[in-house]
Amino acid sequence: MEEFMIQVESVSKQYRLGQIGGTTLRDELHRIGARLFHKEDPTKKIGAKSYEDGEIFNALNGVSLCVKKGERVGIIGHNGAGKSTLLKLISRITAPTDGAIGLNGRVASMLEVGTGFHAELTGRENIYMNGAILGMTKKEIDAKVERIIDFSECRQFIDTPVKRYSSGMFVKLAFSVAAHLDSEIVIMDEVLAVGDMAFQQKCIAKMNEISQNEHRTILYVSHNMNTIRELCSRCVVLSHGSVVFDGDVEPAIDIYMNSTEFDMATKVNLAEKERLQVFKLNPESVLVKMSSLELVGKDAPLYGIGEDILFDLELDSKEDSKNLSLRLAVMALGGQYVGNSFIYDFAQMKKDEKRKFRFAANFGGLMPGRYAVSMLLFRTNEWSVANNVDGIRFAFYFEVRDKEEQLKVKYNNIWSKVLFKNIELVNIF
Repeated sequence: MEEFMIQVESVSKQYRLGQIGGTTLRDELHRIGARLFHKEDPTKKIGAKSYEDGEIFNALNGVSLCVKKGERVGIIGHNGAGKSTLLKLISRITAPTDGAIGLNGRVASMLEVGTGFHAELTGRENIYMNGAILGMTKKEIDAKVERIIDFSECRQFIDTPVKRYSSGMFVKLAFSVAAHLDSEIVIMDEVLAVGDMAFQQKCIAKMNEISQNEHRTILYVSHNMNTIRELCSRCVVLSHGSVVFDGDVEPAIDIYMNSTEFDMATKVNLAEKERLQVFKLNPESVLVKMSSLELVGKDAPLYGIGEDILFDLELDSKEDSKNLSLRLAVMALGGQYVGNSFIYDFAQMKKDEKRKFRFAANFGGLMPGRYAVSMLLFRTNEWSVANNVDGIRFAFYFEVRDKEEQLKVKYNNIWSKVLFKNIELVNIF
């Protein structure tokens, strides 16, 4: 008989927007006294008519879910779909408004960087504290502590207060604790995005190991479809607080990607687009700004297999710049990077100059589907060293369609994202 580790039955969660919560007992007594004597609520927000004002928001609407022992379940959906709320309810951080949640085992949660860690304690002390919270004895933690430290790659800093850790070090130690301590259920919410790529792969391998060898149950939320594919054996899609799909991973990803709205505009104001991280941290480092982009052509942003993508790019220079080059990074909306395309030393610009350039990009044999393009503007010196001057994440989107019915079968997106040229018959013997 199959053993269920998590049972979520018709769970709903409501919040009152604008409501103040989490007050102390003293504050609550003041509120009650003010209400009895018809006085103003001392804890209300400035400008609010009363404490009870605010629209009701349904974060979850009758969600039901059963997870068996040893399953690796991914939970995906757009921002605000209710993923984090569901994990908080399962972790018993907050209570559901309606419905019931049953757990068969101890839960180790990583819902955000540093969850469950005390900033003033050292890494080693936090390991023991987390183990004690899970009900483990000191002897049991002693037997695992060296493995936890080795896996975390933080041995040099393990006796340093964690308030001095970087976000990446926090995640490494927190994941290592969650993976090695005795908990039957492991819950993670997008935390691996903070770690470096090598550690992400190490974490995925570890989660597969503990699921298969130790039969531990894993709930994993991520917007990275590649990690969902690598880790999960089952996937749940949430939309506006409800479950819209529960089953195999690839159909779940297809439903999620097709339900997500992308800006397929032909004219894009790049000045308002999200910059790459290095430029977000220091906007003054943007020396030549990509200010606008327009996709040219009557069918844009729809293209046939192998068609050129024609676009006009406007640049606004803050200083004299030469040897400007451009890199386009193409990513499938399922999360896979497809490849890059470059043009080198295409322009020189003077200070306070605005110029528009028309480019033709051909991304080879991309299969039918939707794609996002990130753009990096850089310049090279006489030693061919690149200096980045502006970068935009997901500058524009486009779609490839099989307009001329070149494909004789419906292309399956699990094969790859690139179509090579057809095989040619050379001879028959």
